[in-house]
Amino acid sequence: MGKQVIVLGAGIVGVCCALELQRRGLDVTLVDRQAPGLETSAGNAGVLARSSLMPFNHPGLWRQLPRLLRNDTVQFRYRASYLARNLGWATGFLARARPSVFHETTAALDSLIRLSATEHLRLLDEAGVRRRLRDSGWIFLFRSEQAWQAGVLARDAYARHDVPTQALAPAELAQLEPALAPIFPRALWIQGSYSVDDPAAVTAAYAELFQCSGGTLRRLRATAIRRDGGRGWIVQGDTGSDTLTAPDLVVALGPWSKELLKTTGIDLPLAFERGYHMHYGAVDGPALNRPIYDTGGGYVLSPMARGLRLTTGVELDERDAPPRPLQLDLAEARAREAVGLGPRLDLQPWLGRRPTLPDSRPMIGQAPRHPGLWLALGHQHIGFSTAPGTARILGELMCGAGDPARHAAFRPGRFI
Repeated sequence: MGKQVIVLGAGIVGVCCALELQRRGLDVTLVDRQAPGLETSAGNAGVLARSSLMPFNHPGLWRQLPRLLRNDTVQFRYRASYLARNLGWATGFLARARPSVFHETTAALDSLIRLSATEHLRLLDEAGVRRRLRDSGWIFLFRSEQAWQAGVLARDAYARHDVPTQALAPAELAQLEPALAPIFPRALWIQGSYSVDDPAAVTAAYAELFQCSGGTLRRLRATAIRRDGGRGWIVQGDTGSDTLTAPDLVVALGPWSKELLKTTGIDLPLAFERGYHMHYGAVDGPALNRPIYDTGGGYVLSPMARGLRLTTGVELDERDAPPRPLQLDLAEARAREAVGLGPRLDLQPWLGRRPTLPDSRPMIGQAPRHPGLWLALGHQHIGFSTAPGTARILGELMCGAGDPARHAAFRPGRFI
């Protein structure tokens, strides 16, 4: 057997890391408190898109800020007390909306998404779930000419990074998506991108591939980690006797990473972009053929195995604060203006937490001053688009197979 390593977190990032390290000959134990793919990874829009290179903190954010701070938009909500307690993160996030950092971030995210797309296709084939993939891209919808003009920054970034797109006139949009009401004078088709019809099922299939290839899956709620001399890293479970030990430890716990890393003295500047989703039944008439993003309505609508999934924008709040479904209600009302939605299929809205660092880039690599402690976290709202690439980079760094300078944009040392 190869060197032992524990991967904490069985979301899409952790599962991909476990598979990649296993492929490189390591003896991997994947650990989570529940079955793979049932937390943050379950609730996304299922999009694997080159357009995800655009961070929320872009130079155009300053123009939008007065409107967003009114706290009444569909796209963005926040709890004032949460922002007050996290002013350091908020000011750091805004400070990185300047052009120089924006260009660095888009280049870094583009390289990560490109790498991830190739790896996703390989893993979908190896896991036997390629049938869940669509290669028809997704469409951004604009409710006015003014909104279209406001999107020029993103279109310039797509052009700079060779993201294939096509501007659509209303007749062209109707041909591609006849289910849409004729309320969108402008649209942008993001091509060269993919989507899946069940992100949780894809994550579970990857985890099954990991186990079938000899990997170990353990159910344990990690409450603390500590370094133990020559033994490596100890993961403490709920009870005093429930522990795991390995020379190397990967923390890929998404929004739960912040709390756990505090037990070893690391305080991450990590905020939580909460978001909701709901599934809707079918109605008579044509169906959506691909995900759509209604830029004015503040939602994404994706065809899923369970029905149409509506996912909301951002809500900044404590990770475990009670749900506030108003944002979902508002987004649903706007979605019903655009497409026929049947009844709600879920008893309660799903609530997820997306971990975001001030520069909108994940941390990938070894934690400074903590030998053997590796981080793969902070993927904000694009973890599904970036997980396999993250795993590939982590594998190179852990196994000494690549030049660390190539991955400097993701180094943990920029915040630790």
